[in-house]
Amino acid sequence: MLEFLELRGVELSVALVDDATIRGLNKQYRGYDKPTDVLAFALREGEAFAAVADEPIGDVILSVPTAARQATKARRALLDEVTMLLGHGILHLLGYDHATKAEEIVMKAKTAELERAAVVRAKSTATSRTAPSRERRGKPARVRR
Repeated sequence: MLEFLELRGVELSVALVDDATIRGLNKQYRGYDKPTDVLAFALREGEAFAAVADEPIGDVILSVPTAARQATKARRALLDEVTMLLGHGILHLLGYDHATKAEEIVMKAKTAELERAAVVRAKSTATSRTAPSRERRGKPARVRR
């Protein structure tokens, strides 16, 4: 996702937590005494924000139990839900919000883009790992004539 957003080399902290942990953070930082699916804590904000290589951009905290409930309700895989939430959290770190209907439309579209980018990346990585070339297995490649 970071590569798709052209944020190569930046640091991002991701924590997968339980409902009690995210509930405590939600209460402490947002004033809501209930679990939520994702929280994002940006280290730098504002219009002048520009991600710089080798610098942290913030923390994304995901509740796995909440994500699991949402995935079940939406009839989708837990990994798909977590991927969506991670993209959503990253966008918050970069200054996106969904306080208005217009912002929500933009954020949903950008989140969907990040989900697709993650799926494409995962497939290409899985293919390269599961089907090593002959050269990588230490055998010479057969030359076809």
